[in-house]
Amino acid sequence: MVKGGNVGLGSLSEDTGSVMVSLSWSSPTGEGDADVSVLLLTADGKVRADTDFFFYNNPVAPDGCVQLLGKSPTADGNEDRITFDLTAIPPEVERIVVAASRYEGARFGDLHDLRLTLADGAGEDLLRFSIGDAGAVSALLFGEFYRRGGDWKFRAIGQGYESGLAGLATDFGVDIDDEAEPEDTEPQDAEAVTEVTAAQTPVPAVVVTVPAQAVSEPVEVVVAVKVAARPRTAKKKVTLPKVAKKSLAENDAWRTARLFPASALKSDRERETRATSVLLSVMAQVPEFGRRLTAAFGAPAGRMEMFTEVSLPNGDSPRRPDGVIRVERAGKLWTALVETKTNGNSLKPDQVQAYADIAARRGYEAVITLSNDVELDGTPLVDVKMDGRRKNKIALWHLSWAEVTHQAQMLIRHEGLANAAHAWLLQELLHYLQHENSGCHGFQNMGPAWVPVRKGIDDETLCQGDPRAVVVVESWERLVRQVCLRLGGELGQKVLPVQRAGRGTDPRARRAAMADQLCLEGKLDAELRIEGTSGILALCADLRTGKLRTSIEIAAPEQGYPLTWAKRLVRQLDEAPADLHVETLVEGRMAGPRGTLERLRPEPADILPRNGAQISGFRLSLFRGMGNTRGNAETGFIRSVDESVDRFHTNVVVHLHRRAPRAPQAVEAASAG
Repeated sequence: MVKGGNVGLGSLSEDTGSVMVSLSWSSPTGEGDADVSVLLLTADGKVRADTDFFFYNNPVAPDGCVQLLGKSPTADGNEDRITFDLTAIPPEVERIVVAASRYEGARFGDLHDLRLTLADGAGEDLLRFSIGDAGAVSALLFGEFYRRGGDWKFRAIGQGYESGLAGLATDFGVDIDDEAEPEDTEPQDAEAVTEVTAAQTPVPAVVVTVPAQAVSEPVEVVVAVKVAARPRTAKKKVTLPKVAKKSLAENDAWRTARLFPASALKSDRERETRATSVLLSVMAQVPEFGRRLTAAFGAPAGRMEMFTEVSLPNGDSPRRPDGVIRVERAGKLWTALVETKTNGNSLKPDQVQAYADIAARRGYEAVITLSNDVELDGTPLVDVKMDGRRKNKIALWHLSWAEVTHQAQMLIRHEGLANAAHAWLLQELLHYLQHENSGCHGFQNMGPAWVPVRKGIDDETLCQGDPRAVVVVESWERLVRQVCLRLGGELGQKVLPVQRAGRGTDPRARRAAMADQLCLEGKLDAELRIEGTSGILALCADLRTGKLRTSIEIAAPEQGYPLTWAKRLVRQLDEAPADLHVETLVEGRMAGPRGTLERLRPEPADILPRNGAQISGFRLSLFRGMGNTRGNAETGFIRSVDESVDRFHTNVVVHLHRRAPRAPQAVEAASAG
């Protein structure tokens, strides 16, 4: 669509009672982000009440007609999705505005590939609307639904607001309350009743005088009035304690009582049953967490209920999936069967195929698999055949335990929950998932091809085209994705693997090329983009030397003297490990000076090229020995990769983003001269 264009939904699809709108964007630095919002408007262009304004502090309509599903990361940015049940929109609502906003001085003109996509209830894309140069605006109207002749139409708008989300909402009749509030306070309930005391009357009150005939003497009774708070566009703060309270235990041998104990589990079957029950029960009781996981599977917002060990007819032998997820909205049911594996056990294709067939026969919507494995694009964990003749289409989704842990960490450690009981439940879930006996530890084994491939590299017998090299590359990619999830959950920031455009977009072809590189050079390479970090964290596993290298490249400042740059860099890295390697990058292919931080601290000038070559930047690297075994034991390869990334980020990357301590003025001036 083009700006100003409109189209009737009925002309695009027969299934437009429920639709999904996706707003997406990308950022050259990987740091740009925005938040979506929706306004329900009457014929006069205003909201009926403040509750018709849906955004991050009010994401779901009580009747489920509007649901903000949240963000999904893409290669270069984010995609934010919203579902609309147009059949449930109140009749007095004539327009539905879809918008997005940015904060802290950010502008939409800094984002690339701004796009709106509309899909029908079956998930088929109906239209797309791209916005070119959005300009210096902090809020943007992407489009709107509007009624015409009893049907719904869509109009592409692309109009910006300089006044941000608060200004946009105010123009449509929302009464915004964005006065400063004290930090580190619990978010208040939208309809909280404030108690009125003799010394404080901050809310409207009714004073009733009781006549003397009814009591011994006249008295005044102050009655508090229940007042709905105005919406606040300021985001909710994290309210969970960052430091654990001092334990009352006499010694470390005393174990804290847990809601979900894991130490007594003895068999894989017990682990699968317990893990399924624990996860589904917490999803049902913590709506923010449950919606975050099920929204990715296309589930609607609504009343959610979970079941375990359900017996379903299947010929002569009934099948028992590990769990069933059911969501009810507007009298309609969405159902998904859940199959769980723990402790590194693989999914069984025949088992998943049977559940897909049962779901299709019974009119269910999805089959969800849970295991330690991380699914890759273009390489499904199980090959399931779907009967194309069936009217009911079944979606097959996979969720790794690492992803479950990541989403729980993002909520409880960074984004926060308003309900203290919900926070405690998520803490207990995290403790269970991270317990050594739970079996829910994510990807933990490089696979049976790991040892033969390493041996083939050592004795130079591994040839290009060997399928075992592709298997190792797939395992490496799974490990890198899990590292991103774990690090992102700990930092509260988006961490994504970088896919270079030059390697192609087809996943299988890209992995085949990486496998050939592994055979030729004996190396596995990956790059991570960490939100808020200027450079790319590079990771290289050299199977010939048995070493892991973590590194980052930083650009040279545009102004100043090279010696000043070198001194400032050394001061920034005053707490970094002494064995950190610093290499100067110069224009062209010529190698620049290099040395350890220990050697450069007394003489930063040693890192400068002697021939006056133009400095383009610096590369910082740490090396460590690579684990030998394919698993996650103390001597395992996976453990060594995790520890390498953690050490480099904590001891190097973090220090690069703090202000360097200034040297004495006299010394700095003399150095510049």
